[in-house]
Amino acid sequence: MKTFAEKLVARRAELGLSQAQLGELAGIGKRTITSYETDGRLPHATGLYRLAKALDVSPEYLKNEEIDDPHYGQERADYVEDARRRFGAAGARDVERLLAQNAALFAGGELSEEAKDAFFQAVMKAYVECKEKAKETYGRTDGE
Repeated sequence: MKTFAEKLVARRAELGLSQAQLGELAGIGKRTITSYETDGRLPHATGLYRLAKALDVSPEYLKNEEIDDPHYGQERADYVEDARRRFGAAGARDVERLLAQNAALFAGGELSEEAKDAFFQAVMKAYVECKEKAKETYGRTDGE
């Protein structure tokens, strides 16, 4: 099991990136990258997402020491981040939970990436429509 810092250093080295180059790709300062790698600091959710994108890994891989597959949950990351932008941290947690729980539907079978993406899009669309309807009916939604 590797820590966040160990995964960050290893993946950055695999890609041949300096701390400054990674920072530039992720929109994060070099000193912040250094602190993540040496001081045990963890980024906030948005920074984690940007680092994961720059490193071509999933945020779940970076933050969870028990996950060894760099691409575990990567197909869900954009949907979770979209929910975070729209509805805040609570919305991101809701979508992450919805998508993770429904991924069990894929167990035992092989679905193409297109089929998985279509499924995730449908779940996200339903979630957004429910949140928008709640906003119309009751006013503000969680996370705003």
